[in-house]
Amino acid sequence: MRFPLGAAVAFTVVLVLASCDAVPAESPLVAQGDESQAEPPELHPVDSLFGHLAYEETAETLADAGRYRDTGRVVQLRAEAARAFRAMQQAARQAGVELVPISGFRTKSYQNGLFSRAIRKYGAEESAARWVAPPGYSEHHSGLALDIGALESPGTDVETTFEDTAAFAWLQDNAHRFDFEISFPRDNPQGVSYEPWHWRYTGLADSP
Repeated sequence: MRFPLGAAVAFTVVLVLASCDAVPAESPLVAQGDESQAEPPELHPVDSLFGHLAYEETAETLADAGRYRDTGRVVQLRAEAARAFRAMQQAARQAGVELVPISGFRTKSYQNGLFSRAIRKYGAEESAARWVAPPGYSEHHSGLALDIGALESPGTDVETTFEDTAAFAWLQDNAHRFDFEISFPRDNPQGVSYEPWHWRYTGLADSP
């Protein structure tokens, strides 16, 4: 059958319009052509052991942050952290609170001794790690972590009862002014036991 010329043209226009409607204008095929879809970001697993993050021993200069009570043992931190702690200690003293540095920078070898004793005490590495970080996974390796005590309460050193001291109350209210924060508060996401005595300096770009 032959169609009149006008009818044939109209039929052709209908077919073209129909084929255009088959792919919406906002279709990615129209908007992006043949460009491949972006790859999802690569995920880098966090190096951790029993909830403790990995830390290298700092190669930065260490400085005297004070002595642990009357033992004569010098507590060391990275120079910037040591200066910040001494300033914080002086501010606390002016408020009638005496802060004592207990433990700062630790080598992996020293941490290994602590962890080995904890294993003997608690019976297994995972149980020990709730209280003592394995060597290579202690924030103390960074030179920015500091255990703090109350001068008048030596029995609360590295004990949860430190939270009942005036020193801890002062730290909660004022430590942030000196760029210190508690590392392991209650119910921390790392699953490490609550350590009210353990604080870290956050005033550097590479702070933990």
